Amino acid sequence: MIEHLKTIEHQLNQVILGKPVQIRLALTALLAGGHVLLEDLPGMGKTTLAHALAHSLGLSYRRVQFTSDLLPADLTGFNIFDARTQQFSFQPGPLFSQVLLADEINRASPKTQSALLEAMEEQQVSVDGMTRELPDPFFVIATQNPQHHAGASALPESQLDRFMIRLSLGFPDRTAELQLLKENISVRYQHIAALPDPTLLLDWQKQVNSVHTSDVLLNYLLDLVDASRGRRDMEALSPRASQALLRACKAHAFMNGRQFVTADDVRLLFAPVCQHRLQPRSQAGDDSASQQLLHTVPCNI
Repeated sequence: MIEHLKTIEHQLNQVILGKPVQIRLALTALLAGGHVLLEDLPGMGKTTLAHALAHSLGLSYRRVQFTSDLLPADLTGFNIFDARTQQFSFQPGPLFSQVLLADEINRASPKTQSALLEAMEEQQVSVDGMTRELPDPFFVIATQNPQHHAGASALPESQLDRFMIRLSLGFPDRTAELQLLKENISVRYQHIAALPDPTLLLDWQKQVNSVHTSDVLLNYLLDLVDASRGRRDMEALSPRASQALLRACKAHAFMNGRQFVTADDVRLLFAPVCQHRLQPRSQAGDDSASQQLLHTVPCNI
């Protein structure tokens, strides 16, 4: 099974050039059952990453452009009256896909942004008093523009906390951008092979849950979380944050062919998982608060 994962990772690296760390983090979040927030300028490959990820895993994919006039029903779907049958029938919205790209999420109204909360946390939506289950797996990749862009506004802390990982693709290095200019990357995308059995992903997610974590390592993780509480220069990490960090560490260990989590997993995943919770208004890539905690809390493992 690890061979399949390595193949998927290799294919994504052939389409999104020069970003192996970000690709691995996106796969880590998916295996851990979490969601990803991408903060970047337009044209960095965010849409390409989401589409390529869905295609390589054999998952259904929808993209929604968030605008100020987008309504919650545009996401969840709605009931429509059928004159022939004299009954209402439900027309599912784009949330009923396995991979949803919520593009420029911070341009939408707070009411529409909040429509994602139940879906991301509970994997279900409520329409006209009826609860409907979303597909399994269900994975949201949301993008947001920097706050200084026209029409963009900061996401509330409750919304940020629903994302397991926040990352930024950033500009490609010179070698990767030269390759982009020389080659037609869309041709490579067309040759991405889909996972032969999409149910493998569900099996992987179950195996991630069984990855072992020692009590010593759990205490180190909790030491990092506790160190954030009671400080005035950063937000406190919630129990949801500690759970997300543990799941991400287990997924990362699984991707590396291990059945146990190490301290290196915790240190590597701490900033992508916790930075946007420690300082919600910070820009992606600003890991100052998380690095302070990593340097402050001793690791005796």
